[in-house]
Parts: sequence; structure tokens; C-alpha cells
Amino acid sequence: MNFTRSYRTAMIALLPLAALTWGGAALAQSPAPAASPTATPAPPAASSPAAPAATPSPAPTETTAPAASPSVPPAAPPATAQTPATPPAAAPVQTADPFGEQITLEPKKVVIVKGNANWDSAFDTLIDSFKALTALLDKQGIKATGNPMIVYTSTDDTGFTFLAEIPVEQDPKNLTKDMSIGKSPEGKSLKFVHRGSYDNMDNTYEAITNHLDEKKLEAKDTFIEEYLTDPLKTAEDKLVINVYVPLK
Repeated sequence: MNFTRSYRTAMIALLPLAALTWGGAALAQSPAPAASPTATPAPPAASSPAAPAATPSPAPTETTAPAASPSVPPAAPPATAQTPATPPAAAPVQTADPFGEQITLEPKKVVIVKGNANWDSAFDTLIDSFKALTALLDKQGIKATGNPMIVYTSTDDTGFTFLAEIPVEQDPKNLTKDMSIGKSPEGKSLKFVHRGSYDNMDNTYEAITNHLDEKKLEAKDTFIEEYLTDPLKTAEDKLVINVYVPLK
């Protein structure tokens, strides 16, 4: 097929947080060195014979500093759950176009122009037919009430015959000999979608044929193209076209 089915999936991996730990060997403090005993010498004897002998000062008591307790590492702080950053808004997911969707076409009043074309100039011929119908409606101030359509009535190796149709609510006047008022196709059909140029529609129709064969469905000898984008204003490679295949 000429169009592809794509999906966007965003995956966000959240990495677990590693717990922080505090560690270290206990630090042993060396005890303070013991104070050296200091003897205070007696003062020299006084010149007076009555002075008593000096009494030596008592030796100071040796004090030993108690051994320091090993340092205890602080308790590890509780792990705090980190809220993951809010991811950016995901791009809208493009939904797949219908392929072989079963629908029922409802008839609409349409203004019609008959035509025939060869394959080499097919799109140009279809555009000319839409231009003729649009000019007729614009001249009479009649608004289209739906998308333009092409109904293929026969095909062969060299070309095809078709009906170009535009839905309307009121009947236009002064129709040319190739124009008429009628009803669009109705009934049970399969809906497919083509995106891109008219020249690339062979890929879409090949996929449609394969789908019908796989599902063992029997189609009528006609098919309809509904132009969702205005074929008179849209670049050919930007066309979006619904293809309807009526079933027997």
C-alpha cells in the first residue's frame, strides 16, 4: 500500500535511587599522657635560727585521662523517594486509516457530468470535470453539500468511463448535454483510504484486490472515489481519497 501504519510509544525508564550510607572505622583516641610529678624544693633556711625547717610540698596526685569511647557513625538518613520528573506531553498518536471497513452508503442528490479518459491523462480529465460542475454551481449560487466523487462505470487497458458527481440540495439549471441530476451510489460497501497522488493509486487498488481475495468477497463492477481534500486546490501528492467498493 502507499500509506503506512505508525504508532508512537513513549517508554520512560525510572532508575532506582541508590541508598546513601555513612561508613567509617571507629577512631581510637589515645589517652592523654600522665602528668609528671613535680617536687617543689624547700625554700632556703631563713637567717633567723628560730625559723623552722621548710616542709616539703606534697607531691601532686597523678591524674590519668579516661580512655575515649570509640566514635559512633551517625545514623544513615532515611531514603527519600524521589518523584520522577514529569515527562513531556506525548505527541498525539496518529490512528490508522480504515482498511476494508464495512459501511452502508446513503444515496445523495448529486449533479453529474459524464466523461471518459485514458490512463495517461486521467487525473487532468477528472479535474476538468470537477471544474465544469463547480463553475455551474458557482454561477447559480448553489453550495455543494458534500465532497466531490468519481464513480467508475467501466475500465479497460486504455482508459475508463466515469461519472463526476457533486452533492447538492437544489437542482441547478441550464445543464449541458453531458450533465444531469441523479443519486449517488448506495448500499453495502467496503471503505479504504488512499493518501498521496492519483498516479500512486495503483498500489492502493492492488492492496484492495488482495484484501477482497483474502476475505473471499465479491465486489460489483464499479468503485467510487470520494475526494476529502479539494482536488482543485490541493497539491496532488497531498490528496486524501476514500475508496468505496460496493459488494454484491
